[in-house]
Amino acid sequence: MRKLILLVLLPLGCPVLGAEQAIELNADCPPGFELSAGHCELRSLYQMYPSLQEAGVGGLKTGLPAYRDGFTPQQTDLGRYLFFDPVMSRDGSISCASCHHPDKGFSDGRGRSVGIHDAVLPRSAPTLWNVAFLNSFFWDGRASTLEEQMQGPLYDTHEMGGDPQWLLATLNGIEAYRALFAQAFPADFTNDAAQIRLDQIYTALAAFQVSLVSLNSRYDQYAHGYANALTEPEKEGLNIFRSFVARCAECHTPPLFTNQQLAVIGTPEPVGMPFDVGAEPVLKEPSQRGAFKVPSLRNIELTAPYMHSGRFATLREAAAFYTGGRGHAVPEGEELKIHWHIWEPNLSEVELDRLVDFLRTLTDESFKPETPSRLPSGMRPVHDDIALAGEIQDGATNNE
Repeated sequence: MRKLILLVLLPLGCPVLGAEQAIELNADCPPGFELSAGHCELRSLYQMYPSLQEAGVGGLKTGLPAYRDGFTPQQTDLGRYLFFDPVMSRDGSISCASCHHPDKGFSDGRGRSVGIHDAVLPRSAPTLWNVAFLNSFFWDGRASTLEEQMQGPLYDTHEMGGDPQWLLATLNGIEAYRALFAQAFPADFTNDAAQIRLDQIYTALAAFQVSLVSLNSRYDQYAHGYANALTEPEKEGLNIFRSFVARCAECHTPPLFTNQQLAVIGTPEPVGMPFDVGAEPVLKEPSQRGAFKVPSLRNIELTAPYMHSGRFATLREAAAFYTGGRGHAVPEGEELKIHWHIWEPNLSEVELDRLVDFLRTLTDESFKPETPSRLPSGMRPVHDDIALAGEIQDGATNNE
């Protein structure tokens, strides 16, 4: 039965890896991590600075929040293969990287993501950069760990379409993956009868995702003391961002540029889409109707369109929304508890331009991982290669 499953999943003529082509997992830690007692530990200049609790609201030299590390190099590299492998989806059509494309800020360039059978999903795909530092996941914050979060897309009927039993049967039926799991979890594979387990799959995927660290942008160089890292217009934008007038930094708090909280800001939906209630059903709290997680602004210029449903096509449009007045876009009939930070800054056109200039200094892909040239399943890595101009039609440009 397992061989039958593989014949369905593997494209015609796609070679299965033989012994002579065996993949060896990387024994080195990913960039930004140091091997210590067999495990990879994060290294960043921000670790020298006091924590956010001690330093106020995100000063330039504010330390990092709690984070995850401590995976082995082999576990991280195994997660990389799983992440890019379409064998993880029921019909072999998409991979994790289809919605979290490394060239699109680990998002997908769509207003709403697309799963198997071209199913259009309710919300956009958040970036995966710096997820090692986050304490909740999904736009409505309903998952508290990466392991919990990843089971959503893996097993959702409209996303990757799998289920735990099918996933185990599929991966255990691929000899190359059994060999790689033995490299990554040697203590669990002491005999030929050992099987790949779900917790190992989740650990490997989590290990890869926490390696996606972006903390070396031009802004970071400026924060660490290199004054010429930013231009004068960009410095003006930083000052506006941190000002009590714009109040951007109160929610998008450095160094992650998110305070990791839920906020009701009254973002309009794309034309024709029903109102998204956000975190209200998750928390069973009416005051959180229309609440969504404050996203990180790291690599924000790469992740258009913006907001949970891709309502705004450009950074300039997204920035202008906040100066339109408190609750100005709330649909008729909705009584939302707009976050108290949202008010009427009345920023000028020039100030909005400077804000966008600054936001672009948060781009840093220096630790972007390499897409595998071949996969243990024998399939080809799948990316969603639809041109950005076509992607935004999912809703971002349907402005009223």
